[in-house]
Amino acid sequence: MVTGAAFQTLAGQARRLYTEELVKGLAGLVQDACETAKALLDKPSEHGTMMRRRDLVQNIMKLAPAWHRGMVGGLRNALLYGVSASRVGEFSPSGGQATVNTMSLVDDDTIELEIMTSRLALAIMDRASWEFSDLRSRIVHLEQRGELEPQDLLRAHVLARIVVDAWRGAGLTQTDWREMQPVLHEEFAHLTEACYHETNRWLVERHVLPDVDLRPFIRRNKGVSPGAAAAGQGDARSSGFATSSQFPADERGADSGFDRGSGGGRPRGYVGEETRMMTRAGPLPRSSEHVEAVLGRLNRLVGRHVPNFLAPTSPRALSPALSRAIDTAQAGIRQRLTPDGRSSGADAQVTAPVMLDELHQRRQNLKRAAATPEERATIEIVALLFQSILTEDRIPAAIRVWFARLQMPVLRVAVSEPDFFATIDHPARRLIDRMGACVLGFDSSTGGNVGDALAKEIKRIVQVVEAYPDTGRRVFQTVLTEFEKFLEHWFKNENEASRKGVSLAQQVEQRETMAIQYTIELRRMLNEVPVQDGVRQFLFQVWADVLATCGVRHGAQGDQTKAMKRAAADLIWSASAKVTREERAEVIRRLPALLKALREGMSLAGIEIGKQDEHIRQLNDSLAAAFTAKAAVIPHERLQEMMERLETLEELLPDAADAADAADMAIDESMMLDLSGHESADLEIVTDGGSMPTQAMVAWARELQVGSWYMLDYRGRNEPVQLAWQGLRKQLSLFAGTNGRCVLFQQQRLASFLQAGLLLPAQDEALTVRATRSALAKLDVDASVLGSSY
Repeated sequence: MVTGAAFQTLAGQARRLYTEELVKGLAGLVQDACETAKALLDKPSEHGTMMRRRDLVQNIMKLAPAWHRGMVGGLRNALLYGVSASRVGEFSPSGGQATVNTMSLVDDDTIELEIMTSRLALAIMDRASWEFSDLRSRIVHLEQRGELEPQDLLRAHVLARIVVDAWRGAGLTQTDWREMQPVLHEEFAHLTEACYHETNRWLVERHVLPDVDLRPFIRRNKGVSPGAAAAGQGDARSSGFATSSQFPADERGADSGFDRGSGGGRPRGYVGEETRMMTRAGPLPRSSEHVEAVLGRLNRLVGRHVPNFLAPTSPRALSPALSRAIDTAQAGIRQRLTPDGRSSGADAQVTAPVMLDELHQRRQNLKRAAATPEERATIEIVALLFQSILTEDRIPAAIRVWFARLQMPVLRVAVSEPDFFATIDHPARRLIDRMGACVLGFDSSTGGNVGDALAKEIKRIVQVVEAYPDTGRRVFQTVLTEFEKFLEHWFKNENEASRKGVSLAQQVEQRETMAIQYTIELRRMLNEVPVQDGVRQFLFQVWADVLATCGVRHGAQGDQTKAMKRAAADLIWSASAKVTREERAEVIRRLPALLKALREGMSLAGIEIGKQDEHIRQLNDSLAAAFTAKAAVIPHERLQEMMERLETLEELLPDAADAADAADMAIDESMMLDLSGHESADLEIVTDGGSMPTQAMVAWARELQVGSWYMLDYRGRNEPVQLAWQGLRKQLSLFAGTNGRCVLFQQQRLASFLQAGLLLPAQDEALTVRATRSALAKLDVDASVLGSSY
């Protein structure tokens, strides 16, 4: 076991190892960034986007070596001269302290840099939080302290500061960063996790808290992105990555730990999608356990500093001073943030930095008015939550204003109902998450825009909440229910991108439901009737769908529907045993008209000519066999009863709602007919592709919520889509693209696309959960702000 002064030595060696692992991985990371930038240039885009990407490629290819040198230098200076989260140049021994004479107002550019840094740090911790938690436990154990220093080199925000400062120091711009942000976040998150992991492994080998985490030390490899080539290469490492000669050879490393991702390999369509059915493993969504873990960690952290934070089991009354301060702040927010108000029209589109500055001022005023540590802690946490929400750049500016106006109502309910921070189903939290899911699609450069009706509904909801400040949970639950009803109506009747698709999808579901019901009723009718098996199967497998199609298009009592029912009755009679010459002659006389009606019905149901010919041949064989059958003849009374039952068949069918509840009426993969016959120019039906889904993926497919955004890769196109409609038992799901393209999935196929990563959520966790993690990251640095009055 390690003892004595060796503790400090081991801690220093661990930091050095962590730094060296980062330095080794940076060369491959920078090269991957260059390759990704070039790949972006090859993608079709609008002229403005193409020009930005062209500038990005020119800049990054020219300035990447300087960015790489800046990061390496910043890391080594931080290790050599002490850890700090200030500018890279201030890591040197000569860096002095700021004085009053050097202080000035913080400009927008500086705030934007802070936002870039914070987002990168959050992305890293999102991926690497478990590894960092283990490493932090081991380091504080070695150094005999309660916590790492706020500016410790091992903290993610220190690395993020070095990366961002090196980016700017190399001459790269904020616009360049925003274009590359998703890739940079992913790459640095994987690299940092791998470095934390390697440092943990090294410490465990030296018997430093080997049981702090019993998870096996298996290196996490980055999986292939949805655009990668062959399915079997999901965990391949790019150990043979040819690093550009512009980077120092001793810093490239034999294993950068990263894939080429979508920037290399075969094109997406190279491998047939059905060959992936048993090979791909897509990411599971954040589960309720993850959300509870995040909330639990927040409450444990706050509880250490404010012991009575969650003590009350019943609503807690606001102190009078704080109640008045909230009312004053709310009035000020309404006056400042009213997009359609006369007095504040000039301030309608306030920028995020301005919003954050005003939020900071409100927080100070409210905390000074607070009467207890619990109230001050709640004010701080709610402010941090909304700071994260208001800096979410995927929320359109006009909608961000209405989220800002929810801060005071949420604060009021959070102070009075502490379970807002403890439960995942508090209606205030769910309302924010549902509205966020509907607008957190994609920015205007990708075509995702919030419709006027949706924007007006969000405005109405916020104003209702503001109008009932003392109602708390009940008003949030009421408007949440109203919002869910609005979404159903909006996608069905008002949203141009989805209205026609929803109508068609409902017709598809109605037809499939009726076809299943017709099949069941026909089986009951023919259960004890002696009819040839070929005819029986034709009625069950083909004619039930024909009757359902006619019922949807022409109504149950329409002439076309009645004609198809008479054809079914004639077919049953013709296929029964014929023992007299007169009966056989009558069958031959009726046959041309019957065959004509059968072909008309199959054409109406979209059955191709070749398949029709095959069905007709089989029916001819069955009818011929009836001439020599020894079975009993169907009594005339029985035949008449069947005719009457067919005429009134719809009256025997259960309502759609009853059908959904009946176990034998569920529309599942095995009972569904081939949906491809429903496809049209306005509705695409997904009948193939994806990977064999696990039960967890099928469960996830059932949990998707209307209004949420996804990126769909289907038929050579990769585009944002919004879940616009779900059918009975969620067996059918319709996604609408911004260009009017509507795509319909059955539940099992939807799970297959989720499994393969061909359908990816725009956000992998709810808006309030992301905001809670952001708050945690800031409180980890300095939790003393919880109880302070400033």
